Amino acid sequence: MEFLSSLLPIILYVVAIILLVILIVLAIRLIRVINKVDNLVDNVEEKVNSLNGAISVVRSVSNSISNISDTVTFGLTSAFSKIFNRFNKKKEDGKYE
Repeated sequence: MEFLSSLLPIILYVVAIILLVILIVLAIRLIRVINKVDNLVDNVEEKVNSLNGAISVVRSVSNSISNISDTVTFGLTSAFSKIFNRFNKKKEDGKYE
């Protein structure tokens, strides 16, 4: 019994030391991975910032094309509407006479 009471703390200390070493190694690897990810994010951020000018140009061209197509569509729609309303008025006027 006395042998177990002296051996058990030694085993627990050895296991605790091994666990502490493993945790330190994992922490160091985690720090390296976080540094690599940070460098990657910085690199991607630089590339995105370099594309901001091109993206704003594309956005402004897209908006102007959209405005032009909306204007043309509205004009054509109103022209067709006026033409069909004239035909409908002539047909309605002819029915009641």
